[in-house]
Amino acid sequence: MWLLSIDVIMCHIRRSSWVTFLMVYTGWLCIFTHAQMKIPPETVQKWAITLSEQINAIASKYSGAALFQKKLKDVESIIKIEEMDGARLVLDFSDEIERMLGSKMKSVKRLADTAEDADLYHEFNASLQFDYYNSLLVNTMDEEGNFIELGGEFPLEENEHFNKLSVNTLMSDIQVPTNVYNKDPDILNGVYMSEALNDIFISNFQKDPTLTWQYFGSSAGFFRLYPGIKWTPDANGVVAFDCRNRNWYIQAATSPKDIIIVVDASGSMKGLKMTIAKHTINTILDTLGENDFVNVIAYTDYVRYVEPCFKGTLVQADLDNREHFKLLVDELHVKGEAKVKKAMKESFRILADARANGQGSLCNQAIMLITDGAMEDFQSVFEEFNWPDRKVRVFTYLIGRDMTFSENVKWIACNNKGYYTHVSTLADVQENVMEYLHVLSRPMVINHDHDIIWTEAYMDTVLFKSKAHSLLLMTSVAMPVFSKKKETLSHGILLGVVGTDVPLLEVMKLAPRYKLGPHGYAFLITNNGYILAHPDLRPLYSDGKKLKPKPNYNSVDLSEAEWEDTDDSLRTAMVKGETGTIALDVRAAVDKGKRPLFLKNDYFYTTINETPFSFGMVLTRGHGQYMVFGNVSVEEGLHDLQQPDLTIADEWTYCETDIDPHHRKLTQLQAVVRYLTGKEPDLECDEILLQQVLFDAVVTAPLEAYWTALTLTGSGVDEGMESAFLGTRSGIMRVIRYAGSEKRVGKKFLTPVDKENLFTVDHFPIWYRLAVENKPGQFFFYVPHDDINKGALILIIKFTLTSVTVSEGKRTAIPGAIGMQASMDLLERVFFSIAKQCSDVEGICPLSCESIDINCYLVDNNGFILVSKDRDDVGKFFGEIDGSVMAQLLKSGLYKRVTLYDYQAMCKTGHHHTSAARPLLSPFYGLLALIKWFFSHFMMFLLEFNICGLWHNDYVVDAKAGFHATHKQKKVDLMQPCNTEYPSFMYDTSIRETNSIIKCGRCQKMFVLQQVPNSNLIVLVVQADCDCSRQYAPITLMPKEVKYNATVKCNRMKSQKIRRRPESCHSYHPHENAKDCGGACSIAVSLTLYFICLAISLTLR
Repeated sequence: MWLLSIDVIMCHIRRSSWVTFLMVYTGWLCIFTHAQMKIPPETVQKWAITLSEQINAIASKYSGAALFQKKLKDVESIIKIEEMDGARLVLDFSDEIERMLGSKMKSVKRLADTAEDADLYHEFNASLQFDYYNSLLVNTMDEEGNFIELGGEFPLEENEHFNKLSVNTLMSDIQVPTNVYNKDPDILNGVYMSEALNDIFISNFQKDPTLTWQYFGSSAGFFRLYPGIKWTPDANGVVAFDCRNRNWYIQAATSPKDIIIVVDASGSMKGLKMTIAKHTINTILDTLGENDFVNVIAYTDYVRYVEPCFKGTLVQADLDNREHFKLLVDELHVKGEAKVKKAMKESFRILADARANGQGSLCNQAIMLITDGAMEDFQSVFEEFNWPDRKVRVFTYLIGRDMTFSENVKWIACNNKGYYTHVSTLADVQENVMEYLHVLSRPMVINHDHDIIWTEAYMDTVLFKSKAHSLLLMTSVAMPVFSKKKETLSHGILLGVVGTDVPLLEVMKLAPRYKLGPHGYAFLITNNGYILAHPDLRPLYSDGKKLKPKPNYNSVDLSEAEWEDTDDSLRTAMVKGETGTIALDVRAAVDKGKRPLFLKNDYFYTTINETPFSFGMVLTRGHGQYMVFGNVSVEEGLHDLQQPDLTIADEWTYCETDIDPHHRKLTQLQAVVRYLTGKEPDLECDEILLQQVLFDAVVTAPLEAYWTALTLTGSGVDEGMESAFLGTRSGIMRVIRYAGSEKRVGKKFLTPVDKENLFTVDHFPIWYRLAVENKPGQFFFYVPHDDINKGALILIIKFTLTSVTVSEGKRTAIPGAIGMQASMDLLERVFFSIAKQCSDVEGICPLSCESIDINCYLVDNNGFILVSKDRDDVGKFFGEIDGSVMAQLLKSGLYKRVTLYDYQAMCKTGHHHTSAARPLLSPFYGLLALIKWFFSHFMMFLLEFNICGLWHNDYVVDAKAGFHATHKQKKVDLMQPCNTEYPSFMYDTSIRETNSIIKCGRCQKMFVLQQVPNSNLIVLVVQADCDCSRQYAPITLMPKEVKYNATVKCNRMKSQKIRRRPESCHSYHPHENAKDCGGACSIAVSLTLYFICLAISLTLR
C-alpha cells in the first residue's frame, strides 16, 4: 500500500502547482490510480494458498492416492524394477510380425499353385454351361418364389471374425462388375476352373484362423471371394468394383514402371474426344502405385507439361501426385494443330535421362500416346531413341469414331512392343486401359517368377459398407497366377492374382502396449518411407457429420509424423532396411494437441524380412524405460481380479481369442479368468502380462474398499463429486461412481465410447499420460477437450489425478495413475467461497471476486480456464478471453509459446462452379438450349454407341453429371491436404507470482497472478473496467497454414526422398511374342443419324 500513499501525495502536489484543467485531469488520474490498487497481491496469495489446501484435501480424500502410494510402499520389498531393453524388444516384436506375415504368404502361395494346376488341366469350352453363385444375385427369388438364375440359396451367418458381417465360411462366391457379361464364355470357364480354390480357402483358414478375406481376381474380370458374401450394389444398382483396378492386382501383375502419358490437345480433340481422353488418362493414373513414376505431357504444335514444375523429370506416382495430375488434366483445353513428333522426342529424353541418372523405377518404361490420329512419320524418332533395343514400350489409344489413322496408330504400338486400342466411347476406357498391364506382365509370366507383393495401407470402402469396417486400414499380400500351358508360353498369359487382406491393427497388436509405456508406441513403414501404421497417422477428416478418408491418407511420409527428425536420420535408416537406434528430443501433444509435452525418445528399428516393410518402436526415457514386476499367487489375484469395479483393456491381447471360433465371443477379462481357473487351458495367453495383472489387482484392491467406505459414511459424499478411478501399466482400471448416472455431468466418462480416456491399442488414456509427466504426488486439474466429453465443457467436468511411484536403488518407476472426476459446480463453490476472504494485513476486506470491478479466473498450466464468473469461458484458452493480459504474461515469460506442426492437416479452398447458362436471356432461349442439349446428346449417344460397350453405363452417368455440373452455380469449400503450425502454451512453474499494469489508451488495466501451490493451477485477478480489446487482439490457438512460394512448393512436390526399390524387375524376355499388339473393335456409323444430328445442331445455333 506504500505505492498508494505516494500516488496520493503526488496528487496533492499537482493540485497546488498546475492550472485548473490539469488539476481536474490529475484528480481523475488520482482516483483511477487509487482504483488500480484495489487488487492487493497479498489477498490473492492468501486465496491461492487456501484454495490449494482445500482442493488438495478433497482430491486426496476422494481419490485415495495416499492409500495407493502406501500400499506400494508396503510391497516394495517384493517389487522388482527392470529396465526395458529396446534393442532386444524391437527384434522380438519384428520376429513375431515376420512369422505372422509369413503365414499369410504361405497361404497365398498355396492358392497360386492350386489355381495354376487347375488351369493346366482345364480345356477351354466355348459352349460351357455352368451355374455358379453370383454374389450379387444369391438368395434372390423371382415373383413365383423360385431362386433366379445364378442366385441360388446361399446360407449366410454373422461372423465375429469377419467384422460381424454375414458370410458363408464353407464356400466362396463370385462377383462380376456390371460392365462384364456374367455368362461370357471366358467368365464361365474361369469360374469353373477356379472352383478348385474352395478347398484351399477352407484349408488355409483352418491352418491359420487369423486369416481374413482370401480371393482370386481373374484377368477376365470376375472376383472369387472367401468367405462368400451377399454383394450390395450402389444406389444406382451398379456394381462398379473391378478387381483388376485394385492395387494388389496391379502391383502383382506388373513390375515397377516409368510412364509418360502423352495426350493430344489439338483442336480436333474438341468435345467428347477430350472427355474420353481425360478419362483415359485418369484410368491410367489409377493403375499406378507408389513404386511407379509418371509424368503427363499435352501437345499441340508445341509441348506442354500439365504441371510445369515437373518439366523434364519423373515424379513418384503416389496418391498425392496422382490426384494432383487429375486436377490439372481436368483443366486441359484444346487448340491448335497436332505435332506429336516433338512430344515423343521429349518423352524419350525424359525416360533416357531417368535411366542414365539412376532415377525412376529402373524397370519398365512406357509411353502412353492418346490421340485421335497420327499423320506424321515417326520412324526417324524411333530409330533415334528406341530401336533396335526397344527399351521403351509405346501404347497407343485411338480416340473417337474416326478410323482413318488407325493403321498409323497401330503401327506405332506394334513396332515398339506395345499395344494398340481403339477407344470410341467412355464405356470402352476401362477395358482398353487394362490391356497394357497384361503386356507388361509378359516377361514375368514367361519367366514364371512369382513375386509376392505387399501393398501400401488402404481402406476398402467398396467391399465393406459399414463405417467401422470400411475405415479399417489394411495391407494386402498378393501373387500372380500364370498359365503353365506350353502352347501359350510365349504369349505370357496372366490368369489373375490371388491374395489375402491383413488388417494392420492385428499386426500392431504384436507389439504389446504395456511393454512400451504411456508415451511409447510402435510403427510400420514401407520401402518408400510411407506410413503403414503409426499412432499419429490420421487418415480421416470430418466433412460435416461424415468421416472421410483424406486424399493422401496412404502416402503420409514418416517425416510428416516424426517431424522432429529434421535431417531424416530415422527415416533414411529405416527405408534402407537397417537395424539400429537413435535418440530424439520431441515435442509431443495430448488432449487434441492442446497440451504440449517435452520428451526424450529412444527409437529402435529393424526390417521385416521377406517384406518391403520396416518396423520401429519408441521408449520414452525415464518412466517409459522401467517396468514394475511383482509376484502374487493366482488364487489371491483371481479374487481381486473379479471385483465389479475392475476392468482390463479389452483392445489389448491378454489371451488370443481369435484362433478358436469358440473363444471369439469371450471378452479379454473372461478369457483371462477362464484360463487362470483352468477352464480354457488351450488359450494362448501372455504370461508376463497376466502376472502383472494379478499383481496390480492385489495392490489396488484396498482402493475399492476405501472408495466404498466413503459412500457409506454418515456425512455422505460432497455434492458434485462423481467418480474416482485408477489405471495401471498392465491396463487395469478401477472405477467407482459416487453419483448415479442421472446426477452425473460426465455420463460418458470412462465408458466404452470414451476411447480417449481408455487403454486402447494405440494409446494409454489422456489422464494417464498427463499424470506420468506431472510431479509425483501432485494433483493435475484440467477440463477435457475430446469430442465425447465436449458437452461437459458447458456443464463442466474437472479431473484431478496424480501418479504414484516405486523405487529400487536409483530406479524409479510409475506403476499407475489415480484421480477423481467432479462437476465444475464443486470447484466453483470452493473457489468463490475462498475469493471472498481477505488477508489479515488490511483488516478491512478491499477485494472480493463478487465485485463487478474485477474478473477472477482459475487457469491451468496450459492457459485453459477452469473457473470464471462467465460459465461460457470455461474450457476456453485464456488468450481468447483477454488478449492483453495473455500478451503481458507471454512477454514477461510466465507463459511460453510452444510451436507445433501438423503435416496431415486439411485446409479449406474455395472453388467456384460457374454455369454455362445465360440467365439474362429470354426463357425461350433457355428452352431452346435445353432442346438442343437433349437432341445433340441423344444423337451423340446413338452415334457413339457400339456393341463393345453394351454392358457399360459410364456414358449415361457422365452425361447426367455433365448436365448437372453445367447448370449449377455455387461456391464449394473443398478440403485439401496442407501443412499447418499451431501454438500451445506452458506455464513457467519457477515463477510463483506477479502483478503488472497494462496501458490501454485512456485507461490502465491491473492484474495479479498467483500460483496455487502443489497443483498445476494459477489464480488470475484482472481489473474489469478497462477494455483493451482495441489495442490487443485475442490470442487464439487457431492453426495457421504454412504457405510456400512457387519455387519452394515446386521443389517440395518433385523432391524424391530416399526409397528402397523393389528387389525384382521383369521388363524383358527374349521369347516374348510382341506381335500380339492389339486391334480395333469395329463400329458402323449411321449416316442418317449423323445428318439428322448435324441438321438439328445447325438449326438450334
